Amino acid sequence: MTTSPRETTLLDQVLEAYCGTSDPRWNVIAAALIRHLHEFVDEVKLTPQEWMTAIQFLTDTGKQCVGPRQEFILLSDVLGVSSAVDDISNSASGGVTESALLGPFYAEGSVPVERGADIALDGEGERLVVQGRVLDRRGMPIPGAQLDIWHTAANQLYAVQDPRQPAMNCRGKLLADADGHFEFRTRKPVAYPVPTDGPVGQLLSKSGREPMRPAHIHFIISAPGYQPVTTQVFTHDDAYIDADAVFGVKPSLLAKYHRNTDRALNCDWVLRYDFVLDEERATQ
Repeated sequence: MTTSPRETTLLDQVLEAYCGTSDPRWNVIAAALIRHLHEFVDEVKLTPQEWMTAIQFLTDTGKQCVGPRQEFILLSDVLGVSSAVDDISNSASGGVTESALLGPFYAEGSVPVERGADIALDGEGERLVVQGRVLDRRGMPIPGAQLDIWHTAANQLYAVQDPRQPAMNCRGKLLADADGHFEFRTRKPVAYPVPTDGPVGQLLSKSGREPMRPAHIHFIISAPGYQPVTTQVFTHDDAYIDADAVFGVKPSLLAKYHRNTDRALNCDWVLRYDFVLDEERATQ
């Protein structure tokens, strides 16, 4: 005998409607999402006006997702959800470079550059040389590893945000040499605010939070036979290192910049940082 809707709770009815599919993973995710949403509504005794405010907030967030601007990614970032998902999906074993957020301003199609090339095409900012190696867990070099690199310009904007910048400004793809060494030139990264002219900015303001991210350089490092890692290397003494708007800082990703003392390098700063990749895991 089937149960009458009057004999079940609203939550039970919704769970039964959505969580009886042939996809077990869908059932788990849908059940947890629905349960937590209903429990949240009940816990805070949400009013219709408050729920409509939330719906309008999400609607406005969607309207900001145009071109390179992805407000939903930014919303996920500032709520710490992106970092939580990243931590679950990319738990690095000891000695392997930890992952960090991709961020909302990654752009496909960065051009390959030669070892030692300057990727800061506008020439603004303090001159920086970045050097390091890509290694495996045993400390052996990974020849030909690819580094996909991007960061903001001195004006606190990524090239994809700023039509005044060259399209490839502070972006490039570089291959490590036979000994795993890499080197490129750019400008010392600066702290910058996440976009605040949309719903996420309103959320940060309402919460009394700063919109700032500490200075960092993004990397995606990959090589055949190894697990790729998407990460960020942070300036260790940045003023916002303990108040990252998107909760992306990890102690192992802090790096110290050194004032250049080698006149032959012709730069203001030198950053040395090694990346360690894990071997690909066998699929079941």
